[in-house]
Amino acid sequence: MSPVSIHHAGVRPSTLHLPRGDWTTVLDCLCAHFTSISREVWLERMARGRVLDADGLALGPQALYREGLKVHYFREVPAEIEIPFVETILHHDEHLLVVDKPHFLPVVPSGSYVEQTLLARLVKRLDNPQLVPLHRIDRLTAGLVLFSISPASRNDYQRLFRERSIFKVYEAIAPALPQQEFPQVRKTRLVEAKPFFRMQEGDGPPNSETRIEVREVQGDLCRYGLYPLTGKKHQLRVHLAALGAGICNDPFYPGLTAAIDAADDYSKPLKLLAQELSFIDPLSGAQRHFRSELTLDW
Repeated sequence: MSPVSIHHAGVRPSTLHLPRGDWTTVLDCLCAHFTSISREVWLERMARGRVLDADGLALGPQALYREGLKVHYFREVPAEIEIPFVETILHHDEHLLVVDKPHFLPVVPSGSYVEQTLLARLVKRLDNPQLVPLHRIDRLTAGLVLFSISPASRNDYQRLFRERSIFKVYEAIAPALPQQEFPQVRKTRLVEAKPFFRMQEGDGPPNSETRIEVREVQGDLCRYGLYPLTGKKHQLRVHLAALGAGICNDPFYPGLTAAIDAADDYSKPLKLLAQELSFIDPLSGAQRHFRSELTLDW
């Protein structure tokens, strides 16, 4: 039997190394490991070649269990909601892909999003399963995302983010803070909050840093320029909310106004944009600068 593609519609499979147990078949192990997925669903996936071994060969219901066996399977979301916004490719060369991500579109598969993700769309659109995002921005945030195209140069570009050699500029629209002085630098410690998907400022040494400036004032709102030195989860959203200027249309900060699985209101995008990225190219030594073509309206 010939191996089948280990990618489907631009989506990479998840991988499970079968745990120790006394199961007879791979199917028995999968059913025991993923209790929320019925045996009938696994049988249907196997019939469509959506469960594979390490060599890309389809595994059937009779495939024998073996501890440590590498099994690839494709996450599926019944009736996945199509996100009605389209990404824009701004730059494409042999090493880098730069894309403007619209609001509401996740960068990578998670939760109820599999094919409706930036990565899955681009893998399918460019027919390149080697694409890997070099960083991520929140699903509700719009703007620039960089992808590595070539595995050979991937680590060179990933190092830029590890070593904080990328200059990042964001823009946000949020309430004005006439009692605050700008520009200012906010250095605080971000820790997990409740519910699990939120963050908050806590005690201890700072692990996040953002420079904040006011670019424009219109009534009770400001257009802020945000310059993060670090890249903690929800950092910009938490920092502005802690100052008293929760970003417009933010459902999580300063207070929780919507559940994580609430339906999106496309008329109220989060007013946060990943606007610019600048760095010295590690391969050519040239200065690279990319700017989003998206804008935030009042």
